[in-house]
Amino acid sequence: MHRGRSVETMMEMPNGTVDLEVANGVATITLNRPESLNSMNNHLMDDIRTAIETAEADESVGVVVLTGNGRGFCSGADLNTVGGPDADHGDDSGSASVTDGMDDHFNPTMRAIKNCAVPTVARINGVAAGGGLGLALACDIAVAADSAFFVATFGPKLGIVPDLGSTWSLPQKVGVARARAMAMLGERITARQAQDWGLIYSAVADDELDVEVERVTAILRPTSGEAMQRIRSSLESASQRSFSEQLDVERDHQAVLIPMNMIEGAAAFLEKRAPRFR
Repeated sequence: MHRGRSVETMMEMPNGTVDLEVANGVATITLNRPESLNSMNNHLMDDIRTAIETAEADESVGVVVLTGNGRGFCSGADLNTVGGPDADHGDDSGSASVTDGMDDHFNPTMRAIKNCAVPTVARINGVAAGGGLGLALACDIAVAADSAFFVATFGPKLGIVPDLGSTWSLPQKVGVARARAMAMLGERITARQAQDWGLIYSAVADDELDVEVERVTAILRPTSGEAMQRIRSSLESASQRSFSEQLDVERDHQAVLIPMNMIEGAAAFLEKRAPRFR
């Protein structure tokens, strides 16, 4: 599916916690609660999901960028909703409220990011802690400024397990030993360390962050959304299959993609031009 260029638009999501900008085929979703380092609550998660759905419905959009306003990417859950003076401290109702929030707001949003119809890029401009770490890792490609850092605060600070997909993403990206240590120790991981471990794709100087994001999105923007989704699913499920079984998975994907895309890709290569995927 070819997605071209669009007239620039800017809109605020219904709850006013997220902004969506669409320009030149790139949809940028900006978390906009800078006073709390873009901490997560139900409204924020609903707004992210609305922004994802809006971007997917725009045929001009070829890539989605997720970032934060201000000094942070996302500091995790807004603890005022569970530990502040207005929180519900009942034995059962409090836990039910939290899990309902996960079922109704948080987890549907994470699934929307993970299953986005076009590639997703995390532009990590500051701290990604707790659920913010899960948010960053749910994107296909993560690029961080050198000043950014990552913290799995769940275990040592809150006495809970990592969530928002972190227990799935961490061992896939950094291995079980490092994932376990990150979750149990809650130590700060620098952007360069995250790059070295394979937690993110790249770490760059702060003043080069936008340049790197623009470089990555320029590659992804004109790609085939169908191919990108199939690449994503093939890689993430590969560990569940044998080598021989994975060969069959690749064959089945190619049966769809070759007639859809490869003829145009080969023609573009021979004609020394960019491919125009439908």
